[in-house]
Amino acid sequence: AGMQAARAVAAGGTAAVPARARTLRRRRAVDAVASRVVSAGGMATIAGIGAIFAFICIEVAPLWKSPRAAVSSQFRVGEGERLFVPATEEYREILEVVAEGGTVQFRDAGDGRVIQELTVPSLSGRTVAAAARAGKDQVFVAATDGSLVALRIPFEVRRQAGERVLRPRVVESGAWVLSNTGDPPRLLAASAPSESGVVVVAVPASGQPAMLAVSETRDLFDRVQRSEVRRDLALPAQGAATAVEVSANGRRAYVGTADGFVQYWDLTDKEALRLVDTVDVTQARGVGVTAMKSLIGGQSLAVGSADGAVGVWFPVRDPARDGGWRLQRVHVLEAHPAAVTAIAVSPRDRRILTADAAGNVWLRHATTERTLLKLRTGARPVSDLAFSPKANGALAVASDGEVTNWDVVSPHPEISLRSLFGKVWYEGYDAPAYVWQSTGGTDDFEPKLSLVPLIFGTMKGTLYGLLFAVPIAVLAALYTSQFTHPRIRAVVKPTVEIMAALPSVVLGFLAGLWLAPLAERIVPAVLAMHVVIPLLMVAAGALWTKMPGGVRARLHPGTEVVLLIPLIVLGMVVCLSANDAIEWLCFGGDFRAWLQPAGLRYDQRNCLVVGFAMGFAVIPVIFTISEDALSNVPQRLISGSLALGATPWQTAMRVVFPTASPGIFSAIMIGFGRAVGETMIVLMATGNTPVLEWNLFTGMRTLSASIAVEIPEAPYGSTLYRVLFLAALLLFIATFIVNTAAELVRMRLRRRYQQL
Repeated sequence: AGMQAARAVAAGGTAAVPARARTLRRRRAVDAVASRVVSAGGMATIAGIGAIFAFICIEVAPLWKSPRAAVSSQFRVGEGERLFVPATEEYREILEVVAEGGTVQFRDAGDGRVIQELTVPSLSGRTVAAAARAGKDQVFVAATDGSLVALRIPFEVRRQAGERVLRPRVVESGAWVLSNTGDPPRLLAASAPSESGVVVVAVPASGQPAMLAVSETRDLFDRVQRSEVRRDLALPAQGAATAVEVSANGRRAYVGTADGFVQYWDLTDKEALRLVDTVDVTQARGVGVTAMKSLIGGQSLAVGSADGAVGVWFPVRDPARDGGWRLQRVHVLEAHPAAVTAIAVSPRDRRILTADAAGNVWLRHATTERTLLKLRTGARPVSDLAFSPKANGALAVASDGEVTNWDVVSPHPEISLRSLFGKVWYEGYDAPAYVWQSTGGTDDFEPKLSLVPLIFGTMKGTLYGLLFAVPIAVLAALYTSQFTHPRIRAVVKPTVEIMAALPSVVLGFLAGLWLAPLAERIVPAVLAMHVVIPLLMVAAGALWTKMPGGVRARLHPGTEVVLLIPLIVLGMVVCLSANDAIEWLCFGGDFRAWLQPAGLRYDQRNCLVVGFAMGFAVIPVIFTISEDALSNVPQRLISGSLALGATPWQTAMRVVFPTASPGIFSAIMIGFGRAVGETMIVLMATGNTPVLEWNLFTGMRTLSASIAVEIPEAPYGSTLYRVLFLAALLLFIATFIVNTAAELVRMRLRRRYQQL
């Protein structure tokens, strides 16, 4: 019987060996699959992040593409006849010029041949002395006998046999007399600010510059009343006028002289012209002003001089002056090697074409002060320049009549490192500043795309949010893990983790529509709570230590925190009840007025509100990770510290906290990343004002909020669209750097304390 039992056991053991082997093989196969799946998932995550980074870089890269230009046509015109104000229509197929004989010629922009020549009845038999453009299709022509004719040259676009056909027209919109003496003008500048208003400044061959303002009004009976105002612009003693310009709105006139001075005239009151300022723009004796042109918007003025210098000027407030304004040079552009002979401005943005006597034609951007392109027509001086209506072409006419037409590609001229991250003096500002203002009501708007206010706002919101969240979350995690009763810990930790499930849009909604108005009324009480409640906690702790041992023994260790909740509520109630009294005693009865002497202001949606709302969103993340790190400290370390005579508080601060510091640091960095990328809370709980103030009671504008607000309305491929992607790239890089630094610090701390 024993032998049979032994044989049976041996047989069963032999049968069990293959079963265990199959189990081991199955486990190894599952482990191998799981390992490959996890590895593939990790690689896919890295590849996804890399793809996102690559996509953002691709969208940002066109911001830094260099402008380019190519000659599309070159020909000679005007043999024996002077031509004025050359320009092309928006399709750049037809070149229009005013001929010296009083006709308007339309030439092929490719070879210069005359396609059509239209006569102007009011100029019949007269010789043109000067001409000026005012707007897209308005031309003012002055004859040698002192007469002035206003023309409109519209183009009618038709489709014939599937092809585009342009039909130009010439319409006389007015005729006046510039000078009764028959003195022909040598310089002319004009503006048509409205359909019924005209402002012209002319300089005759001999004499002072004069202004002619024409306006039409209709009375209640629809009768037209015309008025003409003529006034002289008295020249200073510095020399004869060499250039004149009128702003597009007809409110400013500028006169440049042979000695380098520019007069700035206020034409708001046409009956009483006012000389606002006279400035020396060249700062060199004998160097005269040779060309002037008003930029889009009518405030800035580009000035070129005989020494090749080019500057951009505009009026700046000056309380020390009688008129309250002065003409200030705000942008200095690269100087030409020869005298500036012509200036043309873009009808769509702040680009400027300047030409000199050596045949150089340079494309600039006034705001960024960049020289975008350097072109040449030859060694002959350039007499006329023109931008195409879409600003995608440039036209230069040399002194011998040679016309050069360029195709220009300059997609993002307003972008430079200085305009994105440096101070820029913008039109209408009193000094250089960091400004974010991406859109405006009209095409005259000067884009202000400084990312500094957005970066500052991101750091400001993150700082105030973490100042509120980090102390509460970390200390709460320390107390929960080391001092509270397990039953309380079982309630507190899940409750805090549930807080993380609240959508940020809900927190932002509550902060913006409920908390912000409430906090505005009780700011003194809110500030007092930060003093009263901690004092109550310290007093309660001191009182608890003085209680008899029998009273303290009635509570389980770690449940004392329950007694503090009523005190917290009591402190809040006391502060809220004493809000008015605190405001009177500490802030003179008006908190807002108390801030003003310090140069501070109070906005309803401010960083105080953002700190509470963002802290509420960040606290669960920091608390959970910190509590896990603190709870995972080996018990042997705690027991050893207590056995050596250390108190629980000393053990927590000198043993537990340093040992768990890598995890706590990771928690804070994760909270930092959560705060930096927060969008909805800062979008709804702040005024989205891009200001550079550390004031707790003002709002801010963050990178993420700007992306969320403006990317849906930014035209695809526009400068704003790509700058917003640049903001996203900055967020991406900042997050990567912070996370990398955090991981390095965490590993160093871990190596330092793992030997414990």
